[in-house]
Amino acid sequence: MHRVLAHIDEHLDQSLDLDTLASVACFSSFHFHRLFSAWMGERLGEYIRRRRVELGAMRLAAQPQVKVLNIALSVGFGSGEAFTRAFRNRFGCSPSDWRAEQASLRSANSNSGQVNSNRSQARQMAFGEHGDSLKRNKDANMQVTLIDRKPACIAYLRHLGPYGEPIARFWLETYVPWAIMNRLGEDHARYGISHDDPSITAPEKCRYDACAEVDVDFVATGGANKTTVPGGKYAVLKFKGTAEQVGEAWSALLRDWLPASGFQLDDRPCFEYYPKGADCNGKPGEFECEICIPVAPL
Repeated sequence: MHRVLAHIDEHLDQSLDLDTLASVACFSSFHFHRLFSAWMGERLGEYIRRRRVELGAMRLAAQPQVKVLNIALSVGFGSGEAFTRAFRNRFGCSPSDWRAEQASLRSANSNSGQVNSNRSQARQMAFGEHGDSLKRNKDANMQVTLIDRKPACIAYLRHLGPYGEPIARFWLETYVPWAIMNRLGEDHARYGISHDDPSITAPEKCRYDACAEVDVDFVATGGANKTTVPGGKYAVLKFKGTAEQVGEAWSALLRDWLPASGFQLDDRPCFEYYPKGADCNGKPGEFECEICIPVAPL
C-alpha cells in the first residue's frame, strides 16, 4: 500500500487506473479496491482526486507565474474547469482566489519581517551537505543552499495524523525503541519525511515517516518498511531552534523563498535531515537539522 501511495504521487499527471495500481500492490483489482478503502478510510478515486487538488494548491502558491491551466494539467486534470470545480469543492474558493490569498500572506510577511504560521502546524523531529549559497532571497538571515544529493536507502516507520507534538511523541515512543532493537544508533543518518502540507491536507490524513539510513541488504522488521530517498537537486535551509520554530522555517522556505527562487517543487518528498552523529542534546527543547526541499527549474 505504501508503494501504491508513492506511485500515485509520482504519476498524478497520468492516468491512474484501478488495474495498474492493483498490480503495484500485487493484489487483484477486486481485493485491492476493498483493501484500499479499508486501509485509507476513503475510496481510491476520492484519494486520487484529493491528492491532485492538494498538490495543485501547493503549486499555485509556490509557482505564482505559472498559469492555472498549466497547473491543472500538471496534476492530472483534463481542463481548467474540472480543476476549478474540484478545487472549489475542496477549499471553498477558486484556484485564482487561493493564489491571491497566498500572495497576500507573503506580502504581509515581507512587510512585517515575520513568517506567518497561522495556516501551518509545526513539523518536528527529524536531520546534509552544503553547496554554493543562493543569493536569491531578500532575508539575510535565511541562508538557502543548493545541493546535489545521492539516493539513500532508508528503513522507516509511518505516522498518520497531525504533525507537531504527535510527531515528537512518535519519534520518542515508537522510533527510538525500534531503532535500539535494530542497532540503528547515532552512526546512522536520520530523516523525517513530510509527505503532506499540513496547511492544505487535513491533519488526520497527513503522512510522516521517521527514517534511518540503512544498507541495501537491511531487513526491515517491527512494522518498518524500506524505500529509497531519491537523489537530485535540493534546496537546503539549516535550522537550529525549537519544535515550535521549525514550522515557521518550513513556511519561510516554501511560501517565501521558493516562489521568488526561480525553482519549483517536483514530485520527490520534502524532508528534514540529521547526519550521522547529530546532537539533539543542546539547550532544552532545541535541535538542529537541515530542511530539504526537492527543486527543479521552472
